[in-house]
Amino acid sequence: MPEEFTPDERARLALYFTNLDGHVFALTNLPETVKGALFARYSRSAKSLRRLFLDEFADKVADGRDVSVQPMGGAAAIARAEKLYARVFSEYGDDSVAQLGGAHIACEYVSNLLTKVLEWGRLMAYLEQSTRYVPYTDKLRGRWRYYVPEELGAGSLRERYAKTMDRTFETYARWIPAMQEFFERRYPRIAGDSDAVHRAAIRAKTLDTLRGMLPAATQSNVGIYGTGQAFEALLLRMRAHPLAEVRRCADQMLAELRKIIPAFLTRVDQPDRGGRWSEYFAAARDGMDHLAATLTAIEPEPRDEVTLTDFDPDGEVKIVAAALYAVSDLPDDQLLQIARRLPADERVAVLRTYVGNRSNRRHRPGRAFERTTYRFDVLTDYGAFRDLQRHRLRTLEWQPLTPRHGYIEPDAIAEAGARDDWTSVMDESADLHDAIVAAGLKIGAPYAIAMAYRVRFYMEMNAREAMHLIELRTAPQGHPAYRRVCQQMHRLIGEKAGHTAVAAAMRFVDHSQVELERLNSERALEKKRSITNH
Repeated sequence: MPEEFTPDERARLALYFTNLDGHVFALTNLPETVKGALFARYSRSAKSLRRLFLDEFADKVADGRDVSVQPMGGAAAIARAEKLYARVFSEYGDDSVAQLGGAHIACEYVSNLLTKVLEWGRLMAYLEQSTRYVPYTDKLRGRWRYYVPEELGAGSLRERYAKTMDRTFETYARWIPAMQEFFERRYPRIAGDSDAVHRAAIRAKTLDTLRGMLPAATQSNVGIYGTGQAFEALLLRMRAHPLAEVRRCADQMLAELRKIIPAFLTRVDQPDRGGRWSEYFAAARDGMDHLAATLTAIEPEPRDEVTLTDFDPDGEVKIVAAALYAVSDLPDDQLLQIARRLPADERVAVLRTYVGNRSNRRHRPGRAFERTTYRFDVLTDYGAFRDLQRHRLRTLEWQPLTPRHGYIEPDAIAEAGARDDWTSVMDESADLHDAIVAAGLKIGAPYAIAMAYRVRFYMEMNAREAMHLIELRTAPQGHPAYRRVCQQMHRLIGEKAGHTAVAAAMRFVDHSQVELERLNSERALEKKRSITNH
């Protein structure tokens, strides 16, 4: 039976709840702090949420009976919400209460180095401007879209930086129409394709090919949604970051977020709370920088583009045991013993049944596939890293961007006649990086590096996340660079780890691209700024 409310109560509730008679409803027209406080109190009360709102919250928010007044609008309403949240947080909550409210925020004209910092957290949602669909040819007040790091200061090095960036963007912009013509000749429109679809595909292929020219200083736009707790964690790390751009962005974000969810972020800049937290991050990073300088001062050994560095040989057996767990009444260790005794073909049968008849890559098996993990060391271009880094459920860390690992050159660059310009951009990028380092400004040097240069990073993920990542990122419409990386991950899971059933469960992996077969020729081009030269 629906809960009963008087006509007066219904009038007060109507502005804040999507229905008054159902057992499922949403909250609306309330600040995030009020929502968080209401749910925190909800956990300690026998009352329904709407009754709790009427009894304890309605008098503290805008009067719902006066429909001429904007519900919960203005600074006074935000101030009331903040006081309300602070009281409930103090009386009933812990840090998890800050998970109950969130905010959307946009960060515009930020460098690609900063976008990776913004997108580091797992429990947030991000959308970033695409280098595939957006040509970086527009100017803001007559200047190309690149960031000039504060670390450079004023003087000749800053002037050199600006001139190099200008030449890079001019070269990139000049080659867009020429590369489009090249791909239009190579891939003429076929019957059944509309002009619009064909033009879009050619444009994406063009921008995919040329994006390696763009420097890490290229400015992008990022949209973020997160809870108060997630934003607090992000800002604490950003305030401890060595780059001035990151720290300044953190201050700007904090100022804007406090207009929406102020009570969730009270600790961020308190000296004895968030201040000490950020100091801890900075001190730990500085200590590791000093240790690494002495402990790892050797040349890196050569490695393939993707290396499977760690896996559990019994991973498939453990997945079988985990798959049986929810449909049996046996303890975990006993199921593991049973799985180990099963013949290989029966284990495969269990996994096939568990995976089921997948007709779409979005049909993924359950959490049993989280029972085993794979750790990959990857050395690929920065552009591909940007795409792979956004998969948030895996564990990922990356090393500083430098020219020492060489760069990738797509085959189309030489075939279209762009190799001289491509090589010039790569060489100037590396030389500018080295000049910044020589000036004692190493922290700002990665801004100069073109995205075709390779960066080393590791990705550690369970089999379920590997299925999502590999199937999504090997789709034919994906960028050749990250497609190649994920195709190699798939082969390594089946061949090196020996997890053939796990690899077979990934039914939507596309191995057909031509770029994969050209891997050796691309590696030969990487010698042009090789480890031995740096």
